[in-house]
This record gives sequence, structure tokens and C-alpha cells, in this order.
Amino acid sequence: MSLQTDSQTVDAFLDGRVQLTQPRKGYRAGVDPVLLAAAVDTRGGQSVLELGCGVGAALYCLNARVPGLSLTGIERQRNYVDLARINAQQNGAEARIVACDLTALPAEIRQERFDHVIANPPYFHRARGTASPLPAREEAMGEETPLETWVAVAARRLAPKGYLTMIQNAARLPELLAAVSARLGSVAVRPVSARCGRAAGLVLLQARKGGRAEFRMLAPLIMHDGDKHLADRDDYSPLARQVLRDGAPLAWQD
Repeated sequence: MSLQTDSQTVDAFLDGRVQLTQPRKGYRAGVDPVLLAAAVDTRGGQSVLELGCGVGAALYCLNARVPGLSLTGIERQRNYVDLARINAQQNGAEARIVACDLTALPAEIRQERFDHVIANPPYFHRARGTASPLPAREEAMGEETPLETWVAVAARRLAPKGYLTMIQNAARLPELLAAVSARLGSVAVRPVSARCGRAAGLVLLQARKGGRAEFRMLAPLIMHDGDKHLADRDDYSPLARQVLRDGAPLAWQD
């Protein structure tokens, strides 16, 4: 039975391997959580916590690539919590979705440690930019919780040698690095650029609890072929197509 209605849609990810029910208006998952899922270097049997999981896009794309994971997502907007639970059933994923703010985790989660913590925090600080007229989109794209808080909560939930993986606006990389470097090590960053020769719009970041390796800046992921869009067709680069269509991982080495 289709869950598509006047207020929500059902959208395909990874060439249909993942089906997500989303609000028709407000924040809608796109490419970014798919990239985040691809950047998580995990294996079956490990545990993953997502801070601010939305409708579960990153969790279920990750589940499609790596079966046998223990998945937990937290989300403070109740309508997204409900949709994330629906999407778990739609995609045959066993996931615990908890309604809470990341600054007020329930005792059951505070007592656990995870092999991976992942996050796609809002890209804009609400006090620094223009708020969206759509409350749900404003919540997702800009909020008052500092990146430092996201990183601090993630670091506390990581098991020793566990990994934090995040995607963020490239303009906030200095802020993100300052927060991560104070708590985690072995930091690596992969810029994400729309086309060759263009400045990065996003960054993927990985860091390890107790890691001691030197900082690494990897070659950028180029999303599209050519220097401009020439036709109404898919012009993803070969690597981007493998990630977005085939569910391929994004390696943390060049």
C-alpha cells in the first residue's frame, strides 16, 4: 500500500533499494544523507547512532549497504520520528528511533557506547542567517544548538576507537575542526564540490576517539561531470553515480 498522500511523498534512494516517506513540505532528505551513509566505514555487527536522524535517510541507506548493523536514531521533531519508524518497516530495517533532543538523551542511550556516531547537523546557525518560512525546514537547516554541542555529545557516546562521521557546510569547517580537535583524533576531511574547479560546498569529516594519526585533507569528491549542466539528464561523475545509485562506499583514502 502506498503511503503517498497530499501531505507526504514516497521517494526512492539508491536506485530504489531504499524507499522513504517524507513530508511534502519542509525539510526533505536529498543527496547529503546518502553521502553521509556512504562515508561510514563500518561492518556488520557494529552499532551506529545518528544524532538528528530525520526520516532515517542516512540510517537506511547505510543499512542497505551494510546488513546486520545495530541502528539507533534520535530526533526531536515528533513527525519525523514517526516517519523514521515507518521507514524502518518499509525498508526492512531494525532500528530504534528515540524522540528526544541531543542535549537531553534518555538514560538508556547515555549508558551505551557506539562504534559509530553519525550526524548531518543543520548547516546554518539560526542567529546568523535568514529563517525559512517553513518551520520544519527552519528546524532542519538552521538552529541554535552549536556544532560544538553536536560534537561533544557524539564524542561522549563513542566507544574507544569509535568513529564520528559528519557532513556539513564547507563554510563551517573551521568551527567544526575546532570542536572535533578538542575531543577526537585522526581527523580526515573530504571536500565535496559540485564540479571540477569549483569551491567545495560541503565537507565530509571523519574522526576517531583516541586516534593519533595526523590530520588528512583528501581529494574532493566531484559530484558532476563537466564545468556546467548541458542537458536535462543525469550528469553525475562516475564515483558520485556509484555512491548515489549503487550504494558504493566512500573510502577515506585517495
